[in-house]
Amino acid sequence: MEIHTLGEGSYSVDATKKFIPFDPQTDDRKSRPGSLFIHVNPFLVKTAEDLILIDAGLGFKDTRDELHLHQNIRNAGFEPDDVTLVLMSHLHYDHSGGLVVERSGQLKPSFAKALHVVQQAEWDVALAGKGSSYHKEIFEALNNNAKFSFTNGSGELKAGISYEASGGHCPYHQVFLIEDAGQKVFFGGDELPEPEQLLRRFVAKYDYDGQKAAELREEYGKRAAAENWQCLFYHAKKITAGTVNLVDDHFEVNPV
Repeated sequence: MEIHTLGEGSYSVDATKKFIPFDPQTDDRKSRPGSLFIHVNPFLVKTAEDLILIDAGLGFKDTRDELHLHQNIRNAGFEPDDVTLVLMSHLHYDHSGGLVVERSGQLKPSFAKALHVVQQAEWDVALAGKGSSYHKEIFEALNNNAKFSFTNGSGELKAGISYEASGGHCPYHQVFLIEDAGQKVFFGGDELPEPEQLLRRFVAKYDYDGQKAAELREEYGKRAAAENWQCLFYHAKKITAGTVNLVDDHFEVNPV
């Protein structure tokens, strides 16, 4: 497998849930009181059969009016139309904004040829616009204009790609395991968003069920160590892809 991190940079997020670019080298955290600071990293995975986008970033554009996501895919040596599968852990805006692109005042699917994979109940919540974390206009633009495979619970999408309903970060969150040519790649979305959440073992207040999410991270970390998974960390600052070791009941994460 080929794995490419499609990094979209760092952002601050305040109570209004607006994502404002933040450069850790030049910007002062104190100038943005009450903000969370996050990093956004969609992933592109090339298997023998598919080119897979895993979560879709914010959908921000560059100075040429092109999606950062599209340009990052080109920088990896592919075209956006080469993407065959879009795997979505959930549909909060920082993960789903790149599913659409604005052209001539209208939102269009960013990956019109790809099959989009999302939990049915998560889609229903997002399309209804239930909560400020979902931008309803994205899903209205995709509805009837993009190809979907709606999942329910846990199962196998196709040989080598399985999904598990997890429900820690939000009620209908899902995680993915991709196996190809002896490699195993795990994407935990916002239930394993960065290595630090394995290393420090804390309950996050921003999760729907913080205790469940913490327990899932522990489970994923142990499985990753036992089964030699490569874990992809969507909100990581430094190590976006890494392997996990369990040493004396403590996790270690090593970049790959």
